[in-house]
Parts: sequence; C-alpha cells; structure tokens
Amino acid sequence: MGKILYLECNSGISGDMTVGALLDLGADKEVLTKALDSLGVGGYRLHFGRTVKCGLDAYDFDVHLEEGEGHDPGHNHEHENGHHHGHDYHHDHEHHNDHDHHHKHDHEHDHEHNHDYIHRNIHDIYAIIERLDTNSRVKEMAKRMFDIVAVAESKAHGIPVEEVHFHEVGAIDSIVDIIGVAVCVDNLGIEEIVVSPLAEGFGSVRCQHGVIPVPVPATANITSAHGLKLRFTDNMGEMVTPTGAAIAAALKTREILPASCRILKTGLGAGKKDFKQANVLRAMILEDTSHEVNLLVGQRETPLRSEECLEKPGEQMWVLEANIDDSSGEALGLVMESLLEAGAADVWYTPIYMKKNRPAYMLSLICREEEINGLEDILFTQATTIGVRRHPVSRTILNREKRKISTELGEAEVKICTHGEMVFFYPEYESIRTICRQKGLDYQTVYCKIREEAERLWKNN
Repeated sequence: MGKILYLECNSGISGDMTVGALLDLGADKEVLTKALDSLGVGGYRLHFGRTVKCGLDAYDFDVHLEEGEGHDPGHNHEHENGHHHGHDYHHDHEHHNDHDHHHKHDHEHDHEHNHDYIHRNIHDIYAIIERLDTNSRVKEMAKRMFDIVAVAESKAHGIPVEEVHFHEVGAIDSIVDIIGVAVCVDNLGIEEIVVSPLAEGFGSVRCQHGVIPVPVPATANITSAHGLKLRFTDNMGEMVTPTGAAIAAALKTREILPASCRILKTGLGAGKKDFKQANVLRAMILEDTSHEVNLLVGQRETPLRSEECLEKPGEQMWVLEANIDDSSGEALGLVMESLLEAGAADVWYTPIYMKKNRPAYMLSLICREEEINGLEDILFTQATTIGVRRHPVSRTILNREKRKISTELGEAEVKICTHGEMVFFYPEYESIRTICRQKGLDYQTVYCKIREEAERLWKNN
C-alpha cells in the first residue's frame, strides 16, 4: 500500500515549522537550496540547525532577512508563528528568541543580492515561481498555496486579489517557506497527505494596521473556505499563521487516516515561540497496514476501526445534489472518484429530464457536515454545475470492518457487518476481480468461495 504523510498540528502550523519537519523527515537540504537559488531572489540567508523544545530535539529552519537590503531597520522580524498580516504583509510583532535553548548549528546559506524597496502582487509571485528550476508539480503546489493566501487576504481587506501586495520584507520568507514546502514534499515522494485539526491560541496580535484577533482574519478565511478544523487551546497568541493554514489547505488529500498504519519515520519542526507544550510540528510518514489484518483459524484479530467504522445509528449526514446536462460520462466518472477520495460516504447518478426535455443526470452524494465545503469545491471546479442543493438526513448503518483472509484461491478482503447477533460477509469486488483474472474463474464461483471461507473462519473463532 502507498505511504501517507501525516501532519500533526497539536501546536499549530507555520511555514518554517513545516519546512523543518519535512527536512527532519529526510527531505534533501541540497535540493531545497538549489531550487531556492534558481529563483534569483535575494535579501535573506537560510538557517539550518537543531533546537530543543520542552526536551524534544527538533529541526530549526529559519529565514533571516538581510539588513540594508530592502529591510526596514525598525522592523523586528519574527519568522512565522507571529507572522505578517495585512495586504501589504508588513508586520511589527515583538521578536521571540529561544535563548534558553541549545542550538546545534548546521550552516547558514547566504543570498546577498541588493534589491530595491518593492511590492509584489500575486502575478509577480507567480512569475518568480516560474523561474524555479524544478518540475511542474512543485510549481503548481507553490502557486496554489500563494493563491490561497492571496484570496484570504483579499477577503479580509475587502480588495480584489490583484490588489493584494506582498511587501518585499514579508514576501521573501513567504516565498522561501511556501516553495520550500513544495520542494520538500515532492522530494519525499509522498502523494497522500492527512492533516490533523489545527491547534490555535487566543487573544490578539499587533500588526501594521493595529491589533487584530486570533485567529487572524486571513487564517480564519482559509480554514473556513477549505474545511480545515480548528482546535482552540488556552495558549495566548497565534499558533496557526496564514501561511501555515494555506499549506494545510493545499496539501491535504484525504480526511482521515487508515484503520491501522505503521510509522516509518518521524520529523519535528520547531516553532519560534514557547508554550506549555512543545512548540513543534510533528510530521510522520505512515504505511497503510489495514490490509494486513488477517482472520486466521484459532486467532480472531479485531483491527482498530477508522472513523467510518464508528458511525452510529441515527447519524446526522448531509445530501448534496446537482443537476448536470452538459458533461460527458468520462468526466462524471472522474468527479465521482474525486468526491469519494475527498471523503464522501457515497456518490450516485440518477437519470433525469430537464427543461425542453433535455436528458441529464442528477449527481447526489452523502457526507458529514464538516466535509461540505471541500466537496462543494470539487463539484464547482471539476463538474459543470453552477449550483448545489443540500439538505440534512439521518441514516442508520451496520457496524462493519474489513478483514483479509487466506483462501484456497488466494488472499481476499471481506467486509464483515453485524446486526445484533447476525453477521454478514461481503467479499470486496477488487479481490474477486483479481482472483478471477489470475485463475480464469467466473465471478459467482469466486464470490461464493470467499464468502464460505470467511463464514467458516468466523465460526471457528
């Protein structure tokens, strides 16, 4: 099974924390610095080192802005956790240093080009990203993260996205962080990413425009628009930065972890503040092991159940519907796959007739409330609909779990459902299909053999 990157945001998330955690996981530092060099953007130097947070050794990545190179001498720069807010991205937070921590310095990578005092809009940022000497996946990831931030800032300030300007001082570390995350994710070769709820603090922060509440407007806009979950804590101050929220929104590919997994590697990225808990972002590379749970004679192993398996009778769900009369069957198939991968519990199409007797399809799906925003985003971007209906429903489902069994035909996955004292066995289609092709057998024969073996093993246990 494929590997999964899990970002555990129990102390929030920011750009430098994410880059540090990914480097600690094994992302190649030389690949990162080479990619950043190709941008032709100066006025900063990179710090790679180690630090200690509440007794935990963590990777300390930072971007230091050069004095005298478009840098405001009165600006005390605090990277990320306490970042820039406002459409010109200039910020005057108090600097937080970790003087009580031991630092083991790796090296600092210098960029010493002189730059005029400039502002950049989102199109200027895109032009910089296009200079990146890397593949298109990295560029698209970086553009998506910047786009998410720009849209959130435009909403916060009530201005068009094109008028959101990234101040030279603030834009440099945002560019480095966002491109750094994209480069490191690509370098690790991870496709599937799960992000935990984002721990956030309370109170307010001071920016160029005055005092603003936590979560800051841009962060609140991002979490709302992309269905990210916030978990509020009693820590004073900002724990989730706009850049961190944009990273979480852009990278997340699935909502929940598999029923069981194996931890292959762990990385810790250090934040720049001190809380009562370790201010680190933990990143883990996991291997899905849910397929390894076997049902053996004389041994009944009950796997950890995923969120899906813990659904209760009478659960509140939502139905989303859209009428589509101008899309091909292939396109509708991709939409269905995307919706299921994004967390929809079920997706189906119903043939209908619309105005002037036009043949069409009604796309329907069922999901949880927290998944509505993300699924509607897929409907509006991948389908041709311009409107989505939704209404609440309640459902009752059987408790179920998947198990892998050994049969005379080969290994197969079986879904086991219970209702009171009754047990039902449903062989999974993919297992039946694989055995049919390997053995040259028909569907019904394989289905019955797998079901009989599952029933026998269950009774023997």
